[in-house]
Amino acid sequence: MQQPEAGDKSRSTPSPCPPQASLTDGPFYTRRCITEDLSWSLVTVPHLTELCLQHIAHNFEKNPILNDLLPEHQKKVVERLSTSLPLTVTANTVSHEEYWKRCCMERWQVCDISNYGDSWKRMFFERHLENILKFFIPNTTDPEQVLELIPLCKGYVRKLEINQFLPPLWDQKEESNDLSDTEDDAEIGEVYMHHYDLRALITALPQLEELHLIYDVKNCGMNFEWSLFNFTELDCSNLAAAVKMCRNLKVFKLTRSKVDDDKIKLLARNLQHHPCLLELDLSHNLIRDHGAQALGKLISHSRLETLNLCNNQICHLGAQALAQGLAESSTLTSLNLRLNFVEDKGGEAIGRALLTNTSLKCLHLGSNKLSEPTAAVFSQVLARNTTLTSINFSCNHLGLDGGKQLLKGLENNKTLTELDLRHAEVEQETDFLIHEIVWANREAVRLGSLQHPTNESL
Repeated sequence: MQQPEAGDKSRSTPSPCPPQASLTDGPFYTRRCITEDLSWSLVTVPHLTELCLQHIAHNFEKNPILNDLLPEHQKKVVERLSTSLPLTVTANTVSHEEYWKRCCMERWQVCDISNYGDSWKRMFFERHLENILKFFIPNTTDPEQVLELIPLCKGYVRKLEINQFLPPLWDQKEESNDLSDTEDDAEIGEVYMHHYDLRALITALPQLEELHLIYDVKNCGMNFEWSLFNFTELDCSNLAAAVKMCRNLKVFKLTRSKVDDDKIKLLARNLQHHPCLLELDLSHNLIRDHGAQALGKLISHSRLETLNLCNNQICHLGAQALAQGLAESSTLTSLNLRLNFVEDKGGEAIGRALLTNTSLKCLHLGSNKLSEPTAAVFSQVLARNTTLTSINFSCNHLGLDGGKQLLKGLENNKTLTELDLRHAEVEQETDFLIHEIVWANREAVRLGSLQHPTNESL
């Protein structure tokens, strides 16, 4: 047999079979060689279905055919979708919660869906819309940025919490040349510091049930101006028209916005015959007696259940007007007047209203300069009223006699489960005896709920 010549590489190529293999090994040897190639596997060849799903996910922006697929195939496509796809493509096409969960988790560090009806999609659209509104600059930001979003989010937005409204940008030096010397800062603020008009947005959100607003500016830094925090008459007029047309609104909160009597009267008129409004929070504003009088009428002409007027400037005349509305109301269950100036004339008026009112359950009169005369009236209330479950008299001047009056009224009361008398100057022994009665009422209610559970507890 001829030997291969030196340098003949073609002839020196080793055989894929080891030297000891013989031709008699036949097919068995061929199969053994194939199985020794560990990199070869049928798994590396995707199924045609998988290739099609990959193609659909990759081209989803151009051809979003998700709804034409089987449920198990839809899930696989959604898992491959990018969270950066335009909302015009995904908003009304992708309903899978896992996709919107990814969108939320990638965008915000804290995501608690319990505040959004346990829906990731609702959380995304509500927070996305809120962020746009918080940084909307009138006369600078294109309004279409908001309007274009409405058809995409209107089916999912039920609550909006906007704690900032930015005013328009304007050059103070340049504009000062056009202003007369007689114009003061308030007039300048009214002209230049109007904010985003919510009418077009709110009236186009049929599912909106809660609206929480604060006309404030966060992190203004060295550019601080009081006019930045101005809730103008134009803002109020626009907002009043918006909430009046928002027929499904149940909760309306307008806090820390320097809302005064004139503005609250306008808002109250527009809310007076609202078909759904149940909760109104106007705490931490500048409401005085005239504004409280308008709210007294609102109480008696609406379905309102909760009214929060904490930290305003309501005196006894305003409290008397609220008491008149309370006497005529059959729906109000909670009234918060903490940190006002109602004094005894106002406190007594509210107490007398509760001699006939049968709906109010919770009353907060903390820090209102109340004393023994108010306690005397509430002694009668506690003896006759069977609806009140919670009263707060903290940080008042009820005194020793006032505490004894309340104790006397509680002798046969079986419904009051909370009575806060901290810093009310009540004698320690009286406070202890009152606490014993209230605690016994609370225990009786608890045991009764265990013996006769309601449908809600079931």
